[in-house]
Amino acid sequence: MVQDSSVLNQDEKKVLGHPAGLFVLFFTEMWERFSFYGMRVLLIQFLTASVLGANPGWGWSAEQAGALYGTYAMLLYITPIFGGVIADKYIGSRAAVIIGAAIMTLGHAAMAFDSPAMFFIGLGCLVIGTGFFKPNMPAILGEMYKGLPDKKDGAYTIFYMGVNAGAFFGMMLCGYLAETIGWHWGFGLAGIFMLLGTIQFWLAGPLLGKLGVLDKKPKEDTEVKSNLEEGEVKHNNFTLVDIILMVIVGIVGLVYAFNDPLSKNNVLDVFAFLDTPVLRGQNIMIIGALVLFLVLIVSRIQRYAKVVRDRMYGVILLAFFLIFFFMSFEQGATSLVLVARDYVNRELTGNSLLMFNIVNTLLTIVPLIIISWVLIKLALATWSKIALSNIILFVCFILIWGAGIWMLYNEFTAEISEIKVSWFSILNSFFIISLASSVSKIWESKYNPTAAMKYGIGLILVAIGFLILGYGSLGAGQGVKISMIFLVLTYLFHTLGELFISPVGLSYVSKLVPARMLAFMFGMWYLAIAIAQKLAAILGGQVETIQENYSLSHFFFLFTIIPAAAGLLVMVLNPIIKRLMHGIK
Repeated sequence: MVQDSSVLNQDEKKVLGHPAGLFVLFFTEMWERFSFYGMRVLLIQFLTASVLGANPGWGWSAEQAGALYGTYAMLLYITPIFGGVIADKYIGSRAAVIIGAAIMTLGHAAMAFDSPAMFFIGLGCLVIGTGFFKPNMPAILGEMYKGLPDKKDGAYTIFYMGVNAGAFFGMMLCGYLAETIGWHWGFGLAGIFMLLGTIQFWLAGPLLGKLGVLDKKPKEDTEVKSNLEEGEVKHNNFTLVDIILMVIVGIVGLVYAFNDPLSKNNVLDVFAFLDTPVLRGQNIMIIGALVLFLVLIVSRIQRYAKVVRDRMYGVILLAFFLIFFFMSFEQGATSLVLVARDYVNRELTGNSLLMFNIVNTLLTIVPLIIISWVLIKLALATWSKIALSNIILFVCFILIWGAGIWMLYNEFTAEISEIKVSWFSILNSFFIISLASSVSKIWESKYNPTAAMKYGIGLILVAIGFLILGYGSLGAGQGVKISMIFLVLTYLFHTLGELFISPVGLSYVSKLVPARMLAFMFGMWYLAIAIAQKLAAILGGQVETIQENYSLSHFFFLFTIIPAAAGLLVMVLNPIIKRLMHGIK
């Protein structure tokens, strides 16, 4: 397909050696992540906060809150599968991004109201909006760099920094506002930046040309033929049995996702009639659905030629171990939030408070100066074409600078202060920004490990993080608090583990799977993450129960054993996975 010349006009103006349009995407993604992570860091805290006091929440147990969060997180990774298909076939990537951002804005606005009905409407809007937004921003970025392959890696690195900058400031500022003034103020702040980010992207249309606009011309057969590998089955249509299995698995999975939080809050239990002394009915149903799903996947893969079939099995194996990683890593959104709130010594006075304020100031101001400089460069390059979009971005930065300075002023003028619970969550984004380039250099060196070894190392690093926190929490719970250094080190090792696994996973999918089956296998990949998110929240919800019946350290040692065992197993399977890849590195 020949690109419209208006698409290429973006190359006339460069920012830091890249098309200016990249930085429109950078800031759009940054504000969306600001809103998303700003809300996410508050969710478990708000649900489990006491119903009484200066900043009341809903007073749920960790198990109840984990069930709701798990369903929410699970759906966030399933809806993009459908959002990507709708964009590809009907509306185009750019329209999907705008629609998704608008729906998410409504979701954040709903959560700003102190009403249970509006809260759940807001969560629903965020799930639907993310489905449209999440898969289509990278699609636009990929289309932008079709003719610039040498700059593609650098572009994704810059884009990834936008993701983490947004997450960093969202968790810091929304969390601070929510914990200082009130939860719904934090939810509201997330919504403001989501709205402004949506408007600036929409107004940047003249710069983006035809990028992300659906081309409704039929594609030529030669394009399909060029994507076929030797020996690949050209048509692997879904059989009647396939369709029946997909319907059954889909219905059971969806009902389970909603039944879990409803049953744990004593509202409704659809599967109660199947309860046994050993397993709850809903667990029996979801295990059965997973077995049927495996039958479906294996039966479909078996229809392909040997090389393609083996590589797809390699992807499935990596996806299986990905579940163990995210099941452990995502404790950062559930159990680690509660541990930071209830068991970590966060009170500071005197010199320790001064030192923290200095560090916090540098963490806030330095990134803001760098990103503001990028904004000015973008404005200088594009003012004549998208002045209104740039004005909206300047408004965003005036607001974020104001919020940051207000936060720092409050902390510097306090004689005694307590580090906010949400502050610890920013460590992951900070460590990613600091360490990502160093870790990526390993992949370019002679020490670049195989896929299985990367997964094994990543899982073991996560296990080490929990081992450190387990050691630090020995004796905690009876008036004894954990030193915050243990939690900081845990986030450090978890981030290192993430850098070994998360960025390289999708890369292997794209390398191992023929183009015609990419959508199918990316769907499988996101489904594995969705399952992991649900498992993470279910297990994280047990932190209070395990702490009461055993100890807090027992909980963390459990999460030391699980990823460590998975990491060792995937390393043992390294020769088999290499053989399945048939030379792909």
